Amino acid sequence: MSAAFVSTMLVVPPWLLTTLAGPPLPAWPTGAQLRDWIENPLNQHTLTAGLTALAWLVWLGLACTVAATAARRTRARARWLRHLPLPTPWQAAATTVAGAAALNTAHIPTVDTPIPPVSASTGTLHPHDSAVDIQAGDGITVPGGWLPDTAAQQVAAAAALLWLRRRRAYQPGQPSTDDSDLAPLPATVTAVRAALTETDAEQLPATPATAALPVLPTPCVALTGDGAADAARGILLTRLLAAMRDPQDTTRLLITHTSLTTLLPDISTDTEIPGLRVVDTVDQAAALISSLINAPAPPSGGAGHPDLLLLTDPPNAPTAGQLATLHHAGATVVMLGAAPLGTTWSIDQHGQTRDEDIGRAGPRLCVLNRTAATDLLAVISHPARERQHPVSEPAPPRRQPAETAHARIPRQAGSDRRAAAPDLSAVTNPRLQVRVLGRPALLASGEPVTIRRSAALQVLVFLAVHPEGATTTDLVQAIWPGLPAHTVSGRLYTTLSDLRAGIRTATDATVLGHTDDRYHLNAERVDVDLWRLHTAAHHAATALSDPAPAWQTVIDTYTGDLAAGHTWAWIDPPREASRRLVLDAYASAAAAQTDPHHRVRLLQDAIRVDPYNQTLHQLAADHLKALGDADAAARLLDGYQRRLQLAGIAASAQPAPTSR
Repeated sequence: MSAAFVSTMLVVPPWLLTTLAGPPLPAWPTGAQLRDWIENPLNQHTLTAGLTALAWLVWLGLACTVAATAARRTRARARWLRHLPLPTPWQAAATTVAGAAALNTAHIPTVDTPIPPVSASTGTLHPHDSAVDIQAGDGITVPGGWLPDTAAQQVAAAAALLWLRRRRAYQPGQPSTDDSDLAPLPATVTAVRAALTETDAEQLPATPATAALPVLPTPCVALTGDGAADAARGILLTRLLAAMRDPQDTTRLLITHTSLTTLLPDISTDTEIPGLRVVDTVDQAAALISSLINAPAPPSGGAGHPDLLLLTDPPNAPTAGQLATLHHAGATVVMLGAAPLGTTWSIDQHGQTRDEDIGRAGPRLCVLNRTAATDLLAVISHPARERQHPVSEPAPPRRQPAETAHARIPRQAGSDRRAAAPDLSAVTNPRLQVRVLGRPALLASGEPVTIRRSAALQVLVFLAVHPEGATTTDLVQAIWPGLPAHTVSGRLYTTLSDLRAGIRTATDATVLGHTDDRYHLNAERVDVDLWRLHTAAHHAATALSDPAPAWQTVIDTYTGDLAAGHTWAWIDPPREASRRLVLDAYASAAAAQTDPHHRVRLLQDAIRVDPYNQTLHQLAADHLKALGDADAAARLLDGYQRRLQLAGIAASAQPAPTSR
């Protein structure tokens, strides 16, 4: 339509002017015509000629505008074609061979397995709505730096271990107002996890933990250039990530206090980073390395001495000579700035290295700015003084007036509004049910509704977790972390449109509303199992007498982990909050139970919900011992210890249990 309109405006006006007024310049004016115009300038002929000339000028301006726009678009298209990647000769040859093979085997009959329809729990279209730039084998670019694929996978593993440690330390049934351990992980960690979630796992090769470690020159390498500090932070992070499964007291890396504060000025002084030893001076670092080298190897066979030393400033001449001899034991010195010995690497902001001595390009290093490095170290470090809680019997819930009591529901991180469950009394036999406990699904009269986009399924679950609604910024930051909201707002609108289209196939009612710039689910049109769980927990906490049936209702309502089977970057805090609701229900029901055998069964069911919780295991073992079954108690605790070790949580890092 635009092309037709422009063509009409370019063709019709000159045709009308030529037909009605003749050519724009039929002939040059004669001397007599000029004298007549001077004597009588405003006559019918001159006015007609003036208006005709004005019309021709307007048309000429329109034609020039169209021509300039077309030329600009043509140049842009030409630039795009110049940057279009063309196949190399090897790729063209491989494509030719593959095409010939396909033609030669085309006559072989095959039987295709029918593809089942896609339900709400499996989004297959548009699976690569990546939050950050990622390509298999090329690493991940996040806000503030670049990581190799192996380092990104180690960050995701460290984040998972952090949530396992939080699950292990939680004490069900104990009154507490501190929900800080439900805080979401830093933004850089979230962006890395989102990138790995959106990437096909088969595209990332299985590599050992040391694959992300660059091979550094010995005995010393000096980092110079614009990316020297970022590369030093990247080396620090990759070394510590590779040391996550080392024995607890192993030292992998030495760094002076000045270097640490220079590279990471925002790191807390009350933070312990496994594998890292901080010293005050270079002389102390050299002496400590010598003592660690001469120390006997640990019984576990791990490395007993550091293999990397980071320095901000070059040491003095005597210390430099001492450090130069450390490479015989596998230690390497890394310095920021010119070094009196060793190799000098010039590093740009993207981590590309160049050996200044021979003028050859080197390996690409992980580069991180201060914010990104601090965010990623948050999943490795932990407070130096961990709180040690004795394991005790959960106290029976104290009866409170119904108008003042509240269920101990952890506040959902990332929202300033209280995530209260809506009133479900108005929901009467809704046609649509949103199931987010277990595998998420949207059901219409019991039948699954197809949701084509994985991002649309995330929106549905996110709004179920936040019944008070979510803004456009909230949704974008959750589903596409690491990207500014204004850059992906169009993608969000497309996702919402697709979700509404899927809902319209089941009902004409307005299920996805938009009020006061917040998207929300219509509580009068949809039934959400998570809302029922919150309502049941609130009723159990406010029960004035005989709370056992109320706690049992909470247990029966919980049908599985929130969005089970999905590893979305934002899902961990609400998933753990919902899990804690049912763990509190199990612990409170067990504490109120008079039958010891039934109490043990309740605790065993709670352990099946969270097999990493230490309090539940210790309580169950204590009750088994009280029943005279010490062997079962020992087997339970032994299996628990093996489960933690398989998950990568060191047994010595656990808070010491205290028997009742």
